[in-house]
Amino acid sequence: MDPDLFLVIGLLVGVLAVSTVLSGISNRRTPRVGAALVLVSGVLLVLAFQNKAGGYTVAEIPRVFFKVLDRYTL
Repeated sequence: MDPDLFLVIGLLVGVLAVSTVLSGISNRRTPRVGAALVLVSGVLLVLAFQNKAGGYTVAEIPRVFFKVLDRYTL
């Protein structure tokens, strides 16, 4: 698979993980699903950074996000 796609999916899963973890904590429950999402997000981000020659910079991430969005929505 494409490392750019790994990066974008990892970032999106990470955003979902944060909200899930906060929801579980605020309801005084163990955030098991949130922890699983954090793990999946971390694995995807590590795969993206390992498979991309030279890695990513912070300035590249919005460009990569919209490039992947454009590639898979049209």
